[in-house]
Amino acid sequence: MTGDDALGPLRARLRRLRPAAFGADAAGERLERIRRSPNFAYGAFRNPGGPRHRPSGSAVDFAKIYFRKEERTRRAPAAPVPLHPATAADLARPPASGLRLTWMGHSSVLAEIDGLRVLFDPVWGDRCSPFTFVGPKRLHPVPLPLAELGPVDVVVISHDHYDHLDLPTIRALAGTDTLFAVPLGVGAHLERWGVAPSRLRELDWNESTEIRDVRFTATPARHFCGRGLRNRQHTLWASWAVAGAEHRIYHSGDTGYFPGFHEIGTAHGPFDATMIQIGAYSDFWPDIHMTPAEGMRAHLDLQGGRPSGVMMPIHWGTFNLAPHPWEEPGEGTVTAGADTGSRIALPRPGEPFEPTASSVPDTPWWRVAAHTPATGPSAGPATAATPDRTPDRRSSAPTTG
Repeated sequence: MTGDDALGPLRARLRRLRPAAFGADAAGERLERIRRSPNFAYGAFRNPGGPRHRPSGSAVDFAKIYFRKEERTRRAPAAPVPLHPATAADLARPPASGLRLTWMGHSSVLAEIDGLRVLFDPVWGDRCSPFTFVGPKRLHPVPLPLAELGPVDVVVISHDHYDHLDLPTIRALAGTDTLFAVPLGVGAHLERWGVAPSRLRELDWNESTEIRDVRFTATPARHFCGRGLRNRQHTLWASWAVAGAEHRIYHSGDTGYFPGFHEIGTAHGPFDATMIQIGAYSDFWPDIHMTPAEGMRAHLDLQGGRPSGVMMPIHWGTFNLAPHPWEEPGEGTVTAGADTGSRIALPRPGEPFEPTASSVPDTPWWRVAAHTPATGPSAGPATAATPDRTPDRRSSAPTTG
């Protein structure tokens, strides 16, 4: 018996003991498919252009900033976050244009597109953590209980971090007829949590699947993955382009800025609406999250360089995941929209809107809950966000995001 053979039973026992929230490792044909991917090399998935996740500063320096009391206070709202009060009633009526978006907080969005109800990165749990007693806790309630959301045709997952792939939410949806479109490797987690393999559409970058005449394409992003104690980089991360007969939308997932947005826009755009990550950024990890200015730059790239369509900021306001003040991503988006002449949508959590309508929500709703009133120009006063960063810097990654 070889050493590997002798360790096999021990490894199997350890896998059975690991928390369910850690998910499962890819094996068998799924693992072989991962190894055959053109985006997998030297035992791990790779980012576009090859940047890796290296520290750009010391953990000690980061901890000094992150745990400083006065700054920690500003990373949460000073008052209750105003939620839209009539989400259920609004969703009971079909969208007049055939396209409607409802931001549920963070990166969770219900998209109704050409007759299909699509739920991106649904996180209804109280914490984005493998544990119920520790980890980033929700800063506002979910706008609507999952059971009251109505039927969901497709769930789309961008990557396997806890603030995008939530065990209790997936388990609740596993008992429905929902299909799941996920990046390559993520299906192993879902199968462990009760999703039947027949309901999975597991895609590598630039692969597509069609569900009731709506095409879902996993497009590149610059991020990373991992849920357990060992981050093996064996599950892919992705952004998503979704195209129906009449409308096109884009969800960025988590990503740093990179030139590939131009290529995605050329191949799949322009889009009626883009949902772009603009929060949880830091100079400690500039490669894998965008600032509002970078997010607006990505939106313009996706639209062929023109300020067309609607950009909706996501990945902010719901969890405390970075050192910046709670309201800063919203203010930075207002500034970036004014600077570029772009149309931005600023819905409260749970507020449905139709991107192709003559007007979209544009009131900076967060100001009633912010610590410091903003002052400045455009869709209401705005403070400046963290300056734009050079897109090719190397960095480490936060524990979630």
